[in-house]
Amino acid sequence: MRIAIVAGEVSGDILGSRLITSLKKHYPNATFEGIAGKEMQQAGCESLYAMDRLSIMGYVEVLPRLFELLKMRKSLIQRWVKNPPDIMIGIDAPDFNLKLEQKLYQAGITTVHYVSPSVWAWKEGRVKKMKGAMDLMLTLFPFEVDFYKKHNIPAEFVGHPLADEIPLGVDKVEARKSLSLELEPTILAVLPGSRMGEIKRIAPDFLLALKILYQNHPEWIFVTPMVNAKVEEAFNEMHQTLAPEVPIIIIEGQSRTVMSASDQILMASGTAVLEGMLVGRPMVAAYRVAPVTAGIIRLFKLIKSKYFTLPNNLADEYLVPELIQEDITKENIAKEVEGQFNQSEEQRNHMLNRFNEIHIQLKQNASERAAKVIFDLIESKK
Repeated sequence: MRIAIVAGEVSGDILGSRLITSLKKHYPNATFEGIAGKEMQQAGCESLYAMDRLSIMGYVEVLPRLFELLKMRKSLIQRWVKNPPDIMIGIDAPDFNLKLEQKLYQAGITTVHYVSPSVWAWKEGRVKKMKGAMDLMLTLFPFEVDFYKKHNIPAEFVGHPLADEIPLGVDKVEARKSLSLELEPTILAVLPGSRMGEIKRIAPDFLLALKILYQNHPEWIFVTPMVNAKVEEAFNEMHQTLAPEVPIIIIEGQSRTVMSASDQILMASGTAVLEGMLVGRPMVAAYRVAPVTAGIIRLFKLIKSKYFTLPNNLADEYLVPELIQEDITKENIAKEVEGQFNQSEEQRNHMLNRFNEIHIQLKQNASERAAKVIFDLIESKK
């Protein structure tokens, strides 16, 4: 059994590693190749290209690397059409994977896309590109299946692996002890993003907001997890330039533990917001893309969902304050963080109860379930 698998960023690498481990229970001698990060490689996947070359967001941001990405995709298509794998699994990274899957599917290779793109949040015309491009879409969220069925695209909800990994009711005290943090003070976890682009666009405003929060709450502790040395260096430089008087504890990695140790979270919107919801912490989320990308989205009215963050979309109510594009200012950030900190016990309990309900809904033993669905698909093709 030979399985092709392509992931494009850290979250996809984690999903892919769990999926590979689960698929090996069905096919112990299977080989895996494609584009993989550290986690997937440790699980046994041969990476043909460095995964971080795919980690780009936005329209304008991709341009400097476009030729390289097209060359990579063409090379993978040629390789797998010439020597077809039993199945190709694209994990997230839709801008790269969907076209790759389409070409392989049209060449007669069984293809699966794992993690639905947020087509439900965009104009529905985008979903037309997925017809005739794959055998199956595996979704992490239940509402996505109905959307795909409406468009005659086979889809199955498998749950979210993070909901399986994170226990219901995360222990704050244990998390603080593991990070050697004080047990009593209020801790604000600050997550300005894992990509350099996010750090450049969002971290300066976060740091300026922390100056305000530190002036108002000098007893608070600010803790920031950093995904790698490059991102940490860029963040530290901004910190020393913009808010050197604000004490910030930097933790290498361990973002989930940092969130678990916190009373509240300020973060760049993305997968981390879902993780914050699953650890059960109040949070404020910010999202900013390059100005030209934002202009394109607004010009063509591409966004149609009510909310930007997953917790709000899953709950269908405004639980997580969202700051988007120009609304990300030091004053707005400080105002939202303090407003949430001072919310009533009734408001806080409602939010945390909704987080818990969604956690239970997503807890489906996702990696095992996804592997079983893929196994059934492979066997049905024999």
